[in-house]
Amino acid sequence: MLNPILSRVKLNKSQNLEVRKNFLAAGLIVSQGMASLERIEEPHWQDWLEIGTIVAAQGLGGEVRIYPNSDFPERFTKPGKRWLQLPNSSHLQAIALRQGRYLPGKNLYVVGLAGVCDRAGAEALRNGKLWVAKQDRPQLEAEEYHVSELIGLAVYHQQTGKNLGVVVDIYWAGNDLLAVKLHATALSSQDPQSLSQVYIPFVKEIVPVVDLAAKRLEILPPPGLLELNQPQ
Repeated sequence: MLNPILSRVKLNKSQNLEVRKNFLAAGLIVSQGMASLERIEEPHWQDWLEIGTIVAAQGLGGEVRIYPNSDFPERFTKPGKRWLQLPNSSHLQAIALRQGRYLPGKNLYVVGLAGVCDRAGAEALRNGKLWVAKQDRPQLEAEEYHVSELIGLAVYHQQTGKNLGVVVDIYWAGNDLLAVKLHATALSSQDPQSLSQVYIPFVKEIVPVVDLAAKRLEILPPPGLLELNQPQ
């Protein structure tokens, strides 16, 4: 079973191989501890990164459980300003993260948010999303990429120069996999319906070139790789 990965991937070098009613319920008003109601009414979403979804309340003290869409732990453990989007809302509300901790084995973080002091307040935030400005994303190491940088890149065969398809997603199944939607002309001898998407290990030997400026990457697939069906 494939699991979606998070917000960054590393190009490895071997095959071992991120409404006011609800605000009131949550205690997000000045008289209940929020120093500010800084708010962005119409965010330019291309300038923001969704880092997690509030999935449940934790205990009785106002903490919430967050399913991360980022693999930077500091997004959920380091105190500071985050941006909250409530369910069915199109604006962002500044909120202070007070503390956070990881729940081993559950892929969840438990965080405390300023002004959210009881379980009712935490429950009011269920299905809300946390965001950060794209400009604030952490620096990456060499040959490490944000998922958002890879999705949409054209995929070329390095030896033939043929445009094979486009990266549509990234998954993790023991190592990072590029989900590539193949063009109809990429393969001619197989049923195009069964081969509409293939999975390319994101390792240097198979993906020798990642050119973000040109919005393309080049692959050297071993024999049979492009003919593999979607992994189960």
